[in-house]
Amino acid sequence: MKLKLSLLRGVCQTPAYAACQKGFFVDEGLDVTAEIAATAWLVPHKLSTDESQFAVMPWSRVAAAEGYPFVLLAGSGCEEAAIVMRNGIKQDEVKKVAIPLRGGIKDLTAMGLIKSLGWDDAELLRMPSGDGAIISFFGQGSDAASMVEPYATMMEELGVGKVLRRTGDLWKGAPGCSLTTTRKFRDKHPDLVSKVVRAYARGAEFVLKNPDESAQIASKFIGISAAIIRKSLDSNKPNVDALRNTDAMKRIIELMKELRYVESDSSQYLDLSFLDGARAAGVTA
Repeated sequence: MKLKLSLLRGVCQTPAYAACQKGFFVDEGLDVTAEIAATAWLVPHKLSTDESQFAVMPWSRVAAAEGYPFVLLAGSGCEEAAIVMRNGIKQDEVKKVAIPLRGGIKDLTAMGLIKSLGWDDAELLRMPSGDGAIISFFGQGSDAASMVEPYATMMEELGVGKVLRRTGDLWKGAPGCSLTTTRKFRDKHPDLVSKVVRAYARGAEFVLKNPDESAQIASKFIGISAAIIRKSLDSNKPNVDALRNTDAMKRIIELMKELRYVESDSSQYLDLSFLDGARAAGVTA
């Protein structure tokens, strides 16, 4: 059976990049094709229509999906978003903050941190994607922006901005993008799900043990220098167990309720039994 894996561009996706390039899916007897989606909000549709069977996408979008059609299988990104302020201004001079569309961890991190940063009166510039927020910031259309790695590190390396705070300063251990499938596919093909999770966990293990090579691999997918990606891995390592940080997840859900992104919470979108199986098989990431 041919499988499609929807990915994004970011350090949070490195376990999937490594699993593809190092042959870990092939080792499991899987025929997996990875495709880079233009933006995270397109991915749920790909899963819903079976255009993709798996994805690495923001866990918060899974939690907010009506009817809970998706299920989280393993963590990946952890504390992955950052607020970056443009160089040459002071924190109390920030008037415009660029944020992607509602529902992702970049948006939630920004909404959670804005008050603590003293930016209650700042104008929020809602961009159609994370890339849009980065372009707005780089083009000086905003004074600050919420973004993930390696882009936050890239801004510091290019002398454009500096990281003020990260998701972990607000919600320690909070998961970000995570390996996801549909409940329907999980129930119909549990054997394939097990194999994908094992290969994915091996990818995370590889990234942790081989950050230099992983940065080289990721550079081909992300399109920026391996040196910047390598440095960003120091701030944002993959963590397949990030979805076990339920206290952080509950606090994020409470903010999502406050913002009216969701009405209630449910455990239906979380299934770590396949990750437990990978652990039992000897994968240690």
